[in-house]
Amino acid sequence: MGDSTQDQKQGWWHRLSGGLKRTSSSLGGAVADLVTKRKLDRAMLDDIEDVLLRADLGTDVAMRISQAIGEGRFDKSVSSDDVADIIAAEVEKILAPFAQPLEIDSSKKPFVILVVGVNGSGKTTTIGKLAAKFSAEGKKVVLAAGDTFRAAAIDQLKVWGERTKSPVIARAHGSDSASLAFEAYEAAKSDNRDVLLIDTAGRLQNKSELMLELEKVVRVIRKVNASAPHAVLLVLDATVGQNALSQVEAFKKIAGVTGLVMTKLDGTARGGILVALSEKYKLPVHFIGVGEGVDDLAPFTAREFALAIAGQNP
Repeated sequence: MGDSTQDQKQGWWHRLSGGLKRTSSSLGGAVADLVTKRKLDRAMLDDIEDVLLRADLGTDVAMRISQAIGEGRFDKSVSSDDVADIIAAEVEKILAPFAQPLEIDSSKKPFVILVVGVNGSGKTTTIGKLAAKFSAEGKKVVLAAGDTFRAAAIDQLKVWGERTKSPVIARAHGSDSASLAFEAYEAAKSDNRDVLLIDTAGRLQNKSELMLELEKVVRVIRKVNASAPHAVLLVLDATVGQNALSQVEAFKKIAGVTGLVMTKLDGTARGGILVALSEKYKLPVHFIGVGEGVDDLAPFTAREFALAIAGQNP
């Protein structure tokens, strides 16, 4: 058992550091160029700050890290390893309070998870991966295809249902998503299922329409169970960079987000956006994804992420 867990851990580290390669090498490369040329001065710190900003770490974080680098090091030569160590330590410090597992409270049956996010963020795939994860832990899952306007999302969820042997509650394309959520809740309850995962529409172009729809879904769920939804997960695509901030803003207002899942970190050099989001919104980050495979979504840990983004080894 110990071995396989060790292997899994190493496999995940391999995927995570590989997935964050674009971010860590653009950060590391730029830092190395800066520090090899001269001793540390104000101008060099400003340049380092710019590099951090380009990785989408956000202004506050970039300032904090460059201050930490400057402490007691003026007029001395610094190595890129020194800088990477400091980046990793500061990033870990910022992220540590937000690296929280998603706890499924077994006294709440079904434990209702509403999954929100814009179309294309990897929402439906994330639901499938979560279903696989929970099923592997021995939990009985129900999936609700609440993104009723996208036939592809409904079909995709059905595939995940078959893969994870979980029932999928779906209706014809264009049906009312709130009554579908109600139906799914009743089905999960009567079948004594542990977890109900509800997919939702993600068209942000017309916020008011989406807002009404999500509000209605939440209202219907609350009617049948005042404590639900027990978790509202916002799925964010890391490749959208700064755009993720406005998505958090919108969905927090609309759906009362309780935690984040960040996908597609392997597709961007701007993986720092996760750090900027944590710093700004103080929301728990439950999972991160670095690829399409079912094992490419894993619980988020601050230290591993910080080391991977700084290009360090554990």
